[in-house]
Amino acid sequence: MPTNFVHLRLHTAYSLAESTLRIKNLARLVSEDAQPAAAITDTNNMFGALEFSKAMVNVGVQPIMGAQLNITDSQGTGEVVLLAQNETGYVNLSHLLSDALLNSEANANPHCNFDALAARSEGLILLSGGVMDGFVGLPASDGRQSLAKSRLQALNTIMQGRVYIELQRHGLGAEQVAEPILVALADNLDLPLVATNDCRFDSPKMAGPHDALICIGTGRKVSEENRIKYSPNHYFKSGKQMTDLFVDIPEAIANTVTIAKRCSYMSPERAPILPAFTAGTDVTEDVALARQAEDGLAHRLERYVYSDDMDAAAKADIAKPYQDRLAFELGVINQMGFPGYFLIVADFIQWAKNAAIPVGPGRGSGAGSVVAWALSITDLDPLRWGLLFERFLNPERVSMPDFDIDFCQDRRDEVITYVQEKYGKDRVAQIITFGSLQARAALRDVGRVLEMPYGQVDRIAKLIPNNPANPTTIAQALESEADLRAERNQDEQVADLIDMSLSLEGLYRHASTHAAGLVIGDRPLADLVPLYRDPRSDMPVTQFNMKWVEQAGLVKFDFLGLKTLTVLQRAVEFIAQRGIEINLDAIPLDDIKTFEMLSAGDTVGVFQLESAGMRDVLRGLKPDRFEDIIAVVALYRPGPMENIPDYVARKHDPSQITYMHPDLEPVLNETYGIMIYQEQVQQAAQVLAGYTLGAADILRRAMGKKIKAEMDAQRATFVNGAVDNAISEKLASDIFDTIAAFAGYGFNKSHAAAYALVSYQTAYLKANYPVEFLAASMALDAGNTEKLAVFRQECQQKGITIKPPCVNHSFAGFRVEPDNNHPESDNDKLAIRYALGAIKNVGAEAMARLTEKRDAGSKFEHLMDFLERLPRDASNRRQMENLVRAGALDCLHANRHELLNNIDYLLAHAETLRRDKESNQNNLFGDDTDSMASSLRLTPCEDWVPMDRLKEEFDALGLYLSAHPLDGYGNQLAKLRIITASELNRQIEAGRPPQRVNLAGSITGKQVRVSQRGNKFAFVQFTDQTGVFETTFFSDVLSNSSDLLNDDKPLLVSANLKVEENGPRLLAARVQLLDDAVAAWHGGVGLWIRDDKPLEQLKSALRDDGPGKAEVKLHFTVDGHDVRVALAGRFKLSGELRQNLRRIPGVLEVRDL
Repeated sequence: MPTNFVHLRLHTAYSLAESTLRIKNLARLVSEDAQPAAAITDTNNMFGALEFSKAMVNVGVQPIMGAQLNITDSQGTGEVVLLAQNETGYVNLSHLLSDALLNSEANANPHCNFDALAARSEGLILLSGGVMDGFVGLPASDGRQSLAKSRLQALNTIMQGRVYIELQRHGLGAEQVAEPILVALADNLDLPLVATNDCRFDSPKMAGPHDALICIGTGRKVSEENRIKYSPNHYFKSGKQMTDLFVDIPEAIANTVTIAKRCSYMSPERAPILPAFTAGTDVTEDVALARQAEDGLAHRLERYVYSDDMDAAAKADIAKPYQDRLAFELGVINQMGFPGYFLIVADFIQWAKNAAIPVGPGRGSGAGSVVAWALSITDLDPLRWGLLFERFLNPERVSMPDFDIDFCQDRRDEVITYVQEKYGKDRVAQIITFGSLQARAALRDVGRVLEMPYGQVDRIAKLIPNNPANPTTIAQALESEADLRAERNQDEQVADLIDMSLSLEGLYRHASTHAAGLVIGDRPLADLVPLYRDPRSDMPVTQFNMKWVEQAGLVKFDFLGLKTLTVLQRAVEFIAQRGIEINLDAIPLDDIKTFEMLSAGDTVGVFQLESAGMRDVLRGLKPDRFEDIIAVVALYRPGPMENIPDYVARKHDPSQITYMHPDLEPVLNETYGIMIYQEQVQQAAQVLAGYTLGAADILRRAMGKKIKAEMDAQRATFVNGAVDNAISEKLASDIFDTIAAFAGYGFNKSHAAAYALVSYQTAYLKANYPVEFLAASMALDAGNTEKLAVFRQECQQKGITIKPPCVNHSFAGFRVEPDNNHPESDNDKLAIRYALGAIKNVGAEAMARLTEKRDAGSKFEHLMDFLERLPRDASNRRQMENLVRAGALDCLHANRHELLNNIDYLLAHAETLRRDKESNQNNLFGDDTDSMASSLRLTPCEDWVPMDRLKEEFDALGLYLSAHPLDGYGNQLAKLRIITASELNRQIEAGRPPQRVNLAGSITGKQVRVSQRGNKFAFVQFTDQTGVFETTFFSDVLSNSSDLLNDDKPLLVSANLKVEENGPRLLAARVQLLDDAVAAWHGGVGLWIRDDKPLEQLKSALRDDGPGKAEVKLHFTVDGHDVRVALAGRFKLSGELRQNLRRIPGVLEVRDL
């Protein structure tokens, strides 16, 4: 028997951090209680409307669309519930919510006023609100009876008889105060009553976890008194419980069913909706697509396929398969009704290219379409590279096409703006995404609100295996991790923590915007789906996520920002400054220098190929064709990586190549008999078992899902088809099993090929134009000092000079310039000029204005000239200090320490000059620049010694640029068996991590913490010439080395390496001054001198460094004979001294003995 009650106030988990009611569980509860209908009324949103509709229909329950929304009048704000009676009401509710969210201030509670409600009231039923913060219920509970009455009257005037006064009985004192007032008002105003329960969790036992969730959402602790609290009665009550609860007011229960009967609309699923593409007068979309595609194909063939010596007949022969494929694809596209989709994508891509915005060559399966290639949506020839259209758009399985488009990340927003302007801002939106409470986060959040010790909670959270690609749930961890089970069984508080976290795990915690997804409608989007505002984005966002927005009929377009495209463009622009024009679409794909570089593993900065592990693969593979790049992009992933050694071996020894059946040779010969691509699954099914490529795509998907019933059906089809092709049943079954085992991790060749092309383009530029490429790479990572340090090391290895930042020669970004002081001389040798904007805390925009001021006149002649033209937004203390520390003012005053000590004086001068200029006062010296320069009176001081200078430079740049503290140690580091940071990372990535290592470096950061037991430990960051590394110092090692860790001198750290789930960890075992370690080695140096002039300086420098255990030998020439003299005594020979020795005039060479 159906229950004579309907819940009209259900908050699902989409009431973010307010409810634990998951829609799937809610559908079960409603169905089990035989309730005929249920309303979703989440707070200020309809995130779950379509999901709720489908879930309820699936269990035979009528879904009612609604939401809780705030209404504002002159007396304040309060919530009401709005329920949609029909399509008009649903659209109006969508617009009310959208407008409230889009038009409210960023941190304000979304709301609408009476005017907005009046304009959108048709088709809606209004419930008056509860006592906690209801528009009517709250004033009724706190003595403002007249306000409650006037609000009801105003609402009834707007809603015209579609207002119900809510009664709730959660056991709150305010409800007992309000109820007689509300009943009296209902009688007085002739308005109906309705009983609701503000459901927030499914049963009374969930009251505790729900309370914890409220605290997580509001940043409070469970123990706090003055906070939002819900009674245990906010659970999902059965129809009988509600009927018994309101036995004295039966009409309030009966009206829930009355309201349900007045509502007859649910969030709809729709066929794909696309805006009409204006293709011209009286031209249909399919005709327009065919014309553009045919013209585009002819252009592509002429430019990239035909050779100059071909006659018309030869061209016709080559064009035939392209034209046949084009005709086939157009037929499928038109049959499926998607010509408009292709035209829309081609239009905004062509606009981007016309605007000189870099666009990627393709991504995903779309690169397999000849139509897409002809329209310049993609830039890979599908026939040349064996890419399949059916992998993208299957004529035997109707699904939306899905192009993922990469744009230059700096200008992606321009393309989105174009789309908004073309189709209307109210018809274009991004797509929402929801962040959920994962296992570890749930434990940590619950532990925080329960005020459990951080260390204890952190230790328990870390017992959950960390697998970002496939997150482990708490329930799974309890099954697999004995330590977690033991913690739960031994400690009641831990058991409560785990149980509560289990209840909250997976709930949505916050909403944000999908990184790439965009939808375009044929009408205002709020007519189709409600909209939301992400405070971090200016664009509206759909309230339905990716899954549900597509089911609602909106078509997704992916606009991705790819930094590498910007790097490529910037490099091409730098190269053009030499008069060399590069068309990346036309570079040769068989460039010898490029493949030699790849074979050497020289791929720092190369897209997809720069990890240490990938470099090892390339060194072994020795790629010599583009197909090898496609293969390694596809293979270098968990699972397929196991095939890499076999692939490499077969490439170098063809005798190892085998095929499961001879007919597979044309399918697998490109990959040396190894199945790598999903397309090869399709082609294998086609040649062995007679599948069409469309049917083979369905087979591939079935194999990936591994659903038994589907697999059994496909096995029968495959085996029968293979038998018809004269293949034995057993062999056919074995081949099917082999292919099925592979299909789960096979890679999309179209995607691999498209990304391999970007990889090759970056490699080509690095191999042939390394200075421009590395300058472009640094420009795009200007804010990432770790990457800049890597690029600095790369430049050093390649003999490329990085010139220091300079206010007279640098720009805001990195630039390329001749590697000499005279641009009119030989320009073949190029250098990179360090960017002013890459100096810490100066601001790229401020530096751009500074260089604009400089370039509007002439270079700064002296400090006073610089101060006079210094823009206001580039003249705060921190900016000036870091410009000085980085050496950017060396061209005007070489003593950095002196400048830094006079910063206040200089800034005051700059401000005085600026005020004089703004008030049109001439300065005291007029145009006499020499007098201006001499007017500065700096307080003199000694400049920093080289090591202090380096430290200050590091603080300003975040890396060592002009030198590194380890540079002076030469091959002494090798003698101490020191491993570099980059080599350590390479060994770890290659799966060969050493257990004990010696590392040398300078400290760049330190964090000291206290453990739960009161012991100090520290995370210490170091840098060497190749990168950075972090080492953990536990209490015993920390206490023994605290003085060393507070020193600025380079250190030698002996550490144990632990490779854990969270990544590798270095645990310090011993630390000492690097100088002491070098001295203990008893090494020495040889000094080659021109004559006796440097002897006094040498003697002074050696004496100042102090005695040690190393010897010094002088090498010089007398009468044409080489003379070698060992100096008396032994010397310390610190790294700093070694660097200083090289700077002494007359010293030709300093070499380790």
